[in-house]
Amino acid sequence: MALNVGVIGAGALGTAIAQTMSENVDELLLHVRKQDLCDDINNTGYNTQYYPNNKLNENIKATTDINDLKKCDIIFLAIPSSAFRETLKNLKEVLEEETIIVTTAKGIEYPSLKSMGDLISEYFDENYVALSGPNFASEIMLNQPTITNIASRKAENSQKVKEVLSTKQFKVKIIDDIKGIELCGVLKNINAIANGICEGMNINENARYSILTRGFKDTIEIIESFGGNSDTAHEYCGFGDLIMTSTSSESRNHTLGILYGQRLVIDEAASGIVFEGKNSIRAVRDICENNNIDSEIVNFVYDVIIERIAPIKAFNKLWENIE
Repeated sequence: MALNVGVIGAGALGTAIAQTMSENVDELLLHVRKQDLCDDINNTGYNTQYYPNNKLNENIKATTDINDLKKCDIIFLAIPSSAFRETLKNLKEVLEEETIIVTTAKGIEYPSLKSMGDLISEYFDENYVALSGPNFASEIMLNQPTITNIASRKAENSQKVKEVLSTKQFKVKIIDDIKGIELCGVLKNINAIANGICEGMNINENARYSILTRGFKDTIEIIESFGGNSDTAHEYCGFGDLIMTSTSSESRNHTLGILYGQRLVIDEAASGIVFEGKNSIRAVRDICENNNIDSEIVNFVYDVIIERIAPIKAFNKLWENIE
């Protein structure tokens, strides 16, 4: 394929996406922060930090120099939302304005309350594509069957991304709702934390799945409030990702919720793990308040994570108000 493609972020998801797309391009550039990991990938063919047992395809080339991405037509940003703005500033000095930027992050900048797409459009007009779905990186890396959704304001950009990303095992479905796909990605993490908190407290399953249902309904309401399409909540990026992230033991945000439900707090700095849901809860709460949306699920997670209210007290408040 003639398109030049790069991935910024050699974490679990970035590496897995790079491995998938490398089947469709002559060379794939993987931007890495640390020189030692870059050397490992180029010299041994392994991302020793995330996939020490999975050999990367030979046409994946690692680099620490962002200038090497200058020739790329499409850039995938597989980085935490907290690193987005600084990365975009650096890319603006290197890339052409028509470069297509694909975001995999599920976050909202705080306190600006801007989505990742909003941030990208500040630097690269509206040449961005949002990607979201029930996509655990470990399964993508193993080339196991996976489907994801993508959306863009420009149909031709979505089509180009679909071409470089699609394989027999990795399917891509285009939808026409950029706002909805981004909100689904953010809100599923909030719901995952909520479900995890309840599980950590050993709340019964009748209640937990009722709360999950309420969270799904809230997702639809919030999407509609921002002019999105309620059908998006029923897509892979919506219902599929919500259920997987809220119930799987592999979900970081679900696990975070369990720990809070057990009154345990993880040292995120020491662990190196990014919990996008925790980083987004302030922003989502503000968005709801600014738009007169009363989401009991958002309030519940905010009370436990930010206000540090005892989980059982917060749950009792939630259960009293939920209908």
